[in-house]
Amino acid sequence: MKDLVASAERRPLPGETLHGTGFAEFLGGKGVNQAIAAARMGARTAIVGTIGDDRYGEEFLELLKTDGVDTEWVMRHPELGTGVGLPLVLPDGGNSIIIVSRANAAITPADIEAAGEVLTASGVLSVQLELPVEASRAALQLASTAGVTTILTPAPVGTVDPSLGEFVDILVPNEVEAAALTGLDCDDESHVRAIARQLAADWDLRGCVVTLGSRGAFVLDRVAGEEIRVPAHRVATVDTVGAGDAFCGSLAASLAAGAGLADAVRLANAAGALSTTVNGAAVSAPGRSAAEALLDAQQVEESPFPVGRHSS
Repeated sequence: MKDLVASAERRPLPGETLHGTGFAEFLGGKGVNQAIAAARMGARTAIVGTIGDDRYGEEFLELLKTDGVDTEWVMRHPELGTGVGLPLVLPDGGNSIIIVSRANAAITPADIEAAGEVLTASGVLSVQLELPVEASRAALQLASTAGVTTILTPAPVGTVDPSLGEFVDILVPNEVEAAALTGLDCDDESHVRAIARQLAADWDLRGCVVTLGSRGAFVLDRVAGEEIRVPAHRVATVDTVGAGDAFCGSLAASLAAGAGLADAVRLANAAGALSTTVNGAAVSAPGRSAAEALLDAQQVEESPFPVGRHSS
């Protein structure tokens, strides 16, 4: 999706018009952001999706190819334009986003089947819900059946179908999405732990990672039997748009390289933090060396949750 980003001192009230403080255009969208983040982490990466036959679509293809992402399975829609996102960024770097799917909404399970070769040959598949849920389910099912590790970012959360859990190994909600899925908020560690446990049980997951913005992330790894809080890194944040995608793309790349879930989250946590120091979405994803340098420089103090190890 093409991000058309406005900055303002606050969010407008219903019916109110505000003067903004800035405007910029960036290439983004969860799928593109995550693909570029994974590629910059050194993973051999391909993307499946649909763009419009327009200027934005050409810009996306150029960007993806520049970062070495395989675009063979990116389809062009002759009538619908490339999807757009409309983020509003506040002075503290926080953001809210409206997305208009356009060509993204046209991809079908049959299109996914046509791309089955790349999906089933992958080590890790990362799926978001900016595509129709039926297409997302088809991709997850194909990959899961082939033994591919599957990751789902449940956003936009309003389109989440819990039946997708049958084909998901690792669920990565942010705190807003986690609260929407469980009815619990993330205001303290006991609630976060309860959320991750509930999602892991309800969805029958191998792992659940709840990203908590400036508070880092919480990892529940049912295979290793671990529950770990990974604190945030200290960085000069200017824009949080795309930070969650930088996290997820890095997570996928690390898992594909053979890392365990907790170690993959540690590196993803650093990648997500660094992405907030750069304006924009796809362009803000750091390379592996930069993320590893931050991880080495800031050895954040982790803590297992009070209950210790988790068993299932």
